[in-house]
Amino acid sequence: MRLSTIALNNLRRRRGKAVLLVLGLAVGVATVVSMLDITQALKADTERKIDQFGANILVVPRSDDLALSYAHAIGATRAGVLDTTFAEETETDLFGEQVVLCGGLTALVQAGYETLVGAGYQPESAYFECLHELKLIVDLMYEQGISGMRFSISDTAEYGDLTRGPRVINEAVREEMGRILGEIQDGTFAKEWVEENANGRPNYKALRQAGFDHPIEKVGAQLRDMMPFVTAGKQKIQDISGG
Repeated sequence: MRLSTIALNNLRRRRGKAVLLVLGLAVGVATVVSMLDITQALKADTERKIDQFGANILVVPRSDDLALSYAHAIGATRAGVLDTTFAEETETDLFGEQVVLCGGLTALVQAGYETLVGAGYQPESAYFECLHELKLIVDLMYEQGISGMRFSISDTAEYGDLTRGPRVINEAVREEMGRILGEIQDGTFAKEWVEENANGRPNYKALRQAGFDHPIEKVGAQLRDMMPFVTAGKQKIQDISGG
């Protein structure tokens, strides 16, 4: 008996199952074909509509309401949104980093430390006064603003703030801030940074190493080892970040 004959006999005995199998296969094939036809039709319709604009460009009108709706859709409005531009965000971000948050702050801390140590005071005392206590002041400013911070410190500290601060950040410093901002605005800084990277970052590496080697780093590491509560449960940033 041939194999084909056995198969036909089985189909005759199980006509119901055979019919359902054939119907299932037919429906499956028809579904696949239909989905392909629909996909091709949608693609053709989209291409036709885009071609009406020319050069395959989809034009979306600029709208503050549209941008705001996107911000709301992703949940950004829960924290608050600011109407700005790429230029403003880029330039103010670089200025803040260079003049206040990073460059200005670290240079001020190091200069204060060097002044006290140079005058004969203990490095440990200089570290506490110029770096360690900085967090207390910044936290107050973060939570309550500058005036709230001044209200929270002693009257002696506040008077020193009001009268000596402007002597440190004097007109010459303000003029230098303006020059730095100008270098950001006219692209001087961007060009310098691109060239620095293209040359293998020689100046960057030298300045970074000088920062690592500053005496305040050695004293600070020793003092922080005596205060395990400061970093309790935290990993060193060097161990979890590439820098």
